[in-house]
Amino acid sequence: MNDLLTKFDQWLTDEGPAALVLREYLLPVEGPDGVLFPATFAASEDKTFKGGYNIDVFADGKNICLIDSVGSQANRIEPIFGLPKYAGLVPQIVIKAGAKRVNLLEAGHRAGDAIVRCSELQQELQDAFKALLNWDSEPLAKIVPTSIVFGVWDSRDTQAKLPRLIASTIRAFDVRKLTRSAQYVPATEYIAEGLLDEPADKNTQDAYSGRGFIHVPASGSHGGVIADGGIRRDASLHLAALRLLTAGDDKKTHTLRRYVLGLALTAFTYPPSGYLRQGCTLVLNPDKPREFAEVYGDGRRVPVSVTHDDALDFAKAAASEFSIGENREVEFETEKARAEIGEASGKGKKKAKGKAKMEVGEEEALSEKS
Repeated sequence: MNDLLTKFDQWLTDEGPAALVLREYLLPVEGPDGVLFPATFAASEDKTFKGGYNIDVFADGKNICLIDSVGSQANRIEPIFGLPKYAGLVPQIVIKAGAKRVNLLEAGHRAGDAIVRCSELQQELQDAFKALLNWDSEPLAKIVPTSIVFGVWDSRDTQAKLPRLIASTIRAFDVRKLTRSAQYVPATEYIAEGLLDEPADKNTQDAYSGRGFIHVPASGSHGGVIADGGIRRDASLHLAALRLLTAGDDKKTHTLRRYVLGLALTAFTYPPSGYLRQGCTLVLNPDKPREFAEVYGDGRRVPVSVTHDDALDFAKAAASEFSIGENREVEFETEKARAEIGEASGKGKKKAKGKAKMEVGEEEALSEKS
């Protein structure tokens, strides 16, 4: 057990690597020239971005298309800690809201989410965020340790913030953008057959269209892209940031860092699902092996051969040493929510300013349509 616990201690020293970096080359399941569908995003408020695919075009004519954002990747990976294989690594916090039970691992803003903030955990979380402001991450790790791994911002209260330790993004290079068209044909000619009257105005015609009673053409909509320059997933685990975590004395700090490293390594090496969204299932490119390396401050890159099973074994040992927090099921408390709403509605201009802020990953959660 001791050898297992100390296996990655070198990464927790100041002489250790700045980060672990993983690069995977991907293909659509249809093949290198297959069509894939990137994420689509809402238009920006100033309309400089008109919405749709996020494709950056450069002066030389080359372009890069965002397939899956940092926030979206985090939202795909973090919930694994609710699966039976990994559930024992972290406290399982479930909030019962009406007839629904929500695991905090699936809440949009994790420890900063309204659903847990408006529960009996409100004070505990506030105290944990205040401790974080005083450089003590242990209280938060006892409640929601994955928020330390994937980042969190208590933007609606203490303003305590932690950066992501893991960042993962999928991009396609030199893409050709396609469009597609479709035509909806109703089961019968309702108007010609005398089953319905001619629509008297545009509102009625729109209602006919929306309910499927007339022909509806759809032209020039998003038709996916072909990635001539390939598709790549780039992921990094920022060990230099992990080494900034503290928890009281040196012994507690080292135990905390081991625990968080175990969770981060488990998430980092987890084999992601190839399915991202309709029309976008990606697999590893067999002709381009993945690259996994330690990257040091002086630029050295040293290959790493840590497997997911290695990471999980270490995480279990580190979790046992840390003594994780207890599993909890709590109720969403409507009165706490009403109190927050009342407080926010009384802030006038401050309310509008606060509304414009977004938590870690919120921009992707709000704008990406998977």
